[in-house]
Amino acid sequence: MAETLTGTEAYAAEYERVGASLPGFAALRRRAMDRFRSLGFPTGREEAWRFTDTAPVAETAFRSAAGTANPNQFAALARGPLRGCQLAFVDGRFAPAFTQLPRGLEAGSLAEALRARSPLLEPRVGTLAAFEDHPFAALNTAFFQDGALVRVRKGTVLEEPVHLLFLSSFHGDPYVTHPRILVVLEEGARATVVASFLGPAGGTYLTNAVAELDLGPGAALDYVKVQRESQAAFHFESLGARQARGAALAHHSISLGARLARNDLSTVLAGEGAECSLLGLYEVSGSQMADHHTSIDHAAPEGTSRELYKGILDGRGRAVFDGRIVVRPRAQKTNAVQTNKNLLLSKEALVQTKPQLEILANDVKCRHGATIGQLDRDTLFYLRSRGIAEAEARRLLVHAFASEIVDRVRVDAVRAQIGGCLGLLAPSQP
Repeated sequence: MAETLTGTEAYAAEYERVGASLPGFAALRRRAMDRFRSLGFPTGREEAWRFTDTAPVAETAFRSAAGTANPNQFAALARGPLRGCQLAFVDGRFAPAFTQLPRGLEAGSLAEALRARSPLLEPRVGTLAAFEDHPFAALNTAFFQDGALVRVRKGTVLEEPVHLLFLSSFHGDPYVTHPRILVVLEEGARATVVASFLGPAGGTYLTNAVAELDLGPGAALDYVKVQRESQAAFHFESLGARQARGAALAHHSISLGARLARNDLSTVLAGEGAECSLLGLYEVSGSQMADHHTSIDHAAPEGTSRELYKGILDGRGRAVFDGRIVVRPRAQKTNAVQTNKNLLLSKEALVQTKPQLEILANDVKCRHGATIGQLDRDTLFYLRSRGIAEAEARRLLVHAFASEIVDRVRVDAVRAQIGGCLGLLAPSQP
């Protein structure tokens, strides 16, 4: 019987078999695959992956997703409150049956854009989300076939959120998808985009996503990512953003699922007066792991950035926050704040936090910090003295901790969904 390949060799062999048939970007794909082969799967010897074990991913023989035999199993999820403006994908493939787009919105399948050789792709794909130092981004760039493309033209304001829905089915055998997202806002455009990644309980699969966001002068994007994959699944995303003069990006990262979730987010404030707000909430329990690496590059003067990530850890849950803010020499008048706060609900939970500032200019206002703590016993005692059961009192305090992030999500349906999921957590006893 033929040997089942795993690790780097398996993907290299798969690329040699199917690479020539993949649509568009032949030279870029080859370069990405060569880079992936050179990097290989990361190990604990590399600083950026010191606390994150990718061996279970490298050692699992994931096959390419062939599509679910019964996509109608997702009909209920696809009929959610954001269905009025929705692009849906099942196992990485465009699902027109679950898609509904209002007239005038320029959004669609990335596979179709590849076939049509859309001029939006060439200057952005593989550029905004660089893969030279990111093996999973390189792997996506080599293999991606479909995903979402959203374009908002100059001066246009989208009143309704655009929902990008990525659904993974239960196949039995482990499989991998490489979805890709490209959002382009032209000068003065304004939009809200919600990207949801959902999967069935117990399904073992790998979602390896890349998102690229290009904001023109004065554009404003509110981008919300909600990850609720199977707790047996693996989720990786590399997101790269570029902000022109006066552009504003608000990014919300909500990570509630997956056995291992890794998010690499990088934004470059390339134009004067650009601003960004990065907000994150991660919740892990059991043996889950959530890893967030963020980078904010102030490359122009008078930029503003606000970053706040909060973690809730129970059981033997593990988390990593590694945030880096760079202020370039010409980026005078920069104002940057970075904070990471973590709530540990059990003695076995563990978080590694590393906020960083690299300041190369002399006229700036920058600060950063991190905290790790447990539920306040005095507050817990006060709630119990008012007749509130201990489990409910602990749940109320967890919600209060998370609300600083949840309440800033402007889409009502998403905010309610997050709150409902947090309500399922039953904190461990001290």
